[in-house]
Amino acid sequence: MSSPIPSTPSPLDAEIESLKAKITTLKSHLRIQTSTILSSPSVSSLLSNPPSSSQLKQKGITPTILKSLRHYASLQKAHNQQSLYRTCATITTFRVQDPDPNAVDGGAVLGLRIEVFARGRFMRPYYVLMNRAWAGPGSRKEKKKKTKKKGKYATWLRVHRHTIPPCVPLSGLAARHLPAPPSREEEDEGREQDLAKFARRLRRELVRYHHRLATITDLRRAILAEDESKTNPTNKIQDVTPADAEAKQITIEWEDGQTGRLVMGDDGEIVKVVALNGSGGGQGNGSGSGRDREVVRELVGQAKRVEDVVRRLAVTGSKAAAAA
Repeated sequence: MSSPIPSTPSPLDAEIESLKAKITTLKSHLRIQTSTILSSPSVSSLLSNPPSSSQLKQKGITPTILKSLRHYASLQKAHNQQSLYRTCATITTFRVQDPDPNAVDGGAVLGLRIEVFARGRFMRPYYVLMNRAWAGPGSRKEKKKKTKKKGKYATWLRVHRHTIPPCVPLSGLAARHLPAPPSREEEDEGREQDLAKFARRLRRELVRYHHRLATITDLRRAILAEDESKTNPTNKIQDVTPADAEAKQITIEWEDGQTGRLVMGDDGEIVKVVALNGSGGGQGNGSGSGRDREVVRELVGQAKRVEDVVRRLAVTGSKAAAAA
């Protein structure tokens, strides 16, 4: 039985997809404009103290429309308040109860909620649940007995559950700022737990991780946009993707088979850039090692950070588009 021949997309299908993309963009712009208008002080004052019914009727505003506007304004106000709270209170704590009857410390769990803002929106919050593992199991009375017996170690915390990505060094931060009690009394010198420092360092690592992902996305868009703006591009870059889970290494692929690797630091600084010829012939530096320094120089230039490469490519692409 012969397999069906795949049909090529017709111009009508391409036009429909283009119209759908435009509709999505217009809806997004409409939501932004609506939220901006409803958040303005003048509109809020007008909705709180509206004009007389006769004046509203002259402008075509019925009581139903006014009620709907007030409803959307209240929703927008609640959204603004929530966004302000998430922006200012980036790290919050809460308490939960472990349903396990044999849980340590009577099932008491302390939670950390960490907010991260990246790429123009709030990410899904990250959570770290901790318990006092050295307080012992049982009821509140038993917990008080354990506290008297073990002293300060009964209040020490241990990470119980979390939603942190595996690429973030949570275990290392916990070992540094939330160490376990010493096994012997003579090892007790200078060992303390610092929950505030642990939370701050953990959020900083999460923010760094998301900013690296956003930087890779911006770099990919800038490179592809620059290639599209050229009239006769040679050896176009086909793709830019993260090469590791930590998003510290970037893989770059060219049309002629060349591959490159860009390594950046925790905060986006360029550590090393290498481009390899597809044939391994050593073109570009004459050493026969397969590295192409001319391609690296053309891509990176004198940039010290990945953001500088993005800005340089954006300027180059805009100039090329203007010249075309």
